[in-house]
Amino acid sequence: MKVKKNPLLNVPLAYQLDQANDRLPPTALEKGLMRLILKGLGDPAVGVTLWDGEPISPGRNGPTMVVRERAALWRLLSHPTLHFGDDYSAGRIEIEGGLLGFLNRFYAAFERRPKSVVTLQRIADVYRRVRGNPLHQARDNIYHHYDIGNDFYRLWLDEDMVYTCAYFAPGIETLEAAQQAKMELVCRKLRLKPGETVIEAGCGWGSLGRYMARHYGVKVRAFNISREQIAYARERAKAEGLDGMVEYIEDDYRNIGGRYDVFVSVGMLEHVGVKHYRELGAVIDKTLAPGGRGLVHSIGQNQPFATNAWVHRRIFPGGYTPTLREMMGIFEPYDLSVLDVENLRLHYARTLEHWLQRFESRLDQVHSMYDESFIRAWRLYLVGSISNFAGGYLQLFQVLFSRPHLNTLPVTRDDIYRQAGNHGLQ
Repeated sequence: MKVKKNPLLNVPLAYQLDQANDRLPPTALEKGLMRLILKGLGDPAVGVTLWDGEPISPGRNGPTMVVRERAALWRLLSHPTLHFGDDYSAGRIEIEGGLLGFLNRFYAAFERRPKSVVTLQRIADVYRRVRGNPLHQARDNIYHHYDIGNDFYRLWLDEDMVYTCAYFAPGIETLEAAQQAKMELVCRKLRLKPGETVIEAGCGWGSLGRYMARHYGVKVRAFNISREQIAYARERAKAEGLDGMVEYIEDDYRNIGGRYDVFVSVGMLEHVGVKHYRELGAVIDKTLAPGGRGLVHSIGQNQPFATNAWVHRRIFPGGYTPTLREMMGIFEPYDLSVLDVENLRLHYARTLEHWLQRFESRLDQVHSMYDESFIRAWRLYLVGSISNFAGGYLQLFQVLFSRPHLNTLPVTRDDIYRQAGNHGLQ
């Protein structure tokens, strides 16, 4: 198999550098600029060594960032959060002493950033947050991440190819069991009944739709604009004899029509953009039957910061993780009642740890498919995500909602967490 260039970065990683320049030691100005960069980032408790091998922040007693090339330092000065990711992926920045420990200290330092830096970032954030994910760009954004190859994702996801937060109920240790438990949890929160109709916005590789049909006897229509995911989902449903119960449609959620008892969206809201939440709410209002209910499962955050520049540019273009207040922009305009909110943040940190372990254990296969910069980029993305969830900088919200005046649902959560028989929660 021919090894592909990094499909995530989409930038020329072979910068035109004067290698002779890097044999010259750093100047006093460059050392001062590096210290200025660290101060602007909140002065994280990490060491820094430049290309001459001399530490410029000794005594940190922790992980060290090694800047291997002069040009990498100047790129950090212009846009540190973007170019750190690019140059780490390219091998021009290395981390000694553990990438996770480095990122933990890096993110923790953000709270200590100078007020002037925070103000400038918030101004930039306003533009990036409200930019949204318009229909004409949404498909390209999804292709960028999800259509890089089913074979790649199959290496490190679970058997059902679930690419969202798992649920580690008591007694559950494996990723496969935890993903089954997550899907069971979603079904129970929705109180699905045989014969009901479900509309799913953003279905990934189709695992939840198949689970609902198989275990709860509902009919599901699932929308997704990723061509590779839809093809895989259709193939799996046919092989499992569920193609009469689950219909996978390659189309944008904004084109959903019809009437359904249940609306569900797991892991799609991050790609919608706050600007389009009212549109999503209109789709729900148009399609949800009287007495209907729904669930939105999404990565979130406590304060409205724009997505990390490198993640936004290279990993998830168009992506944004909302606050709970922002999520209410989906429900409030259409008088939809929020019934329950649960935060599964630490479950996602644990899910990512499983993904990272599987990814690292299959590097030989990944190497046969993609180049080294791709591997380093994905390692940074997975480790950075673990750090953000474990540190509380990212959340995972499940929001259950319904039409108002729906008084027939149980008034406690007891039915959700009962013994599960042969599948789901324990």
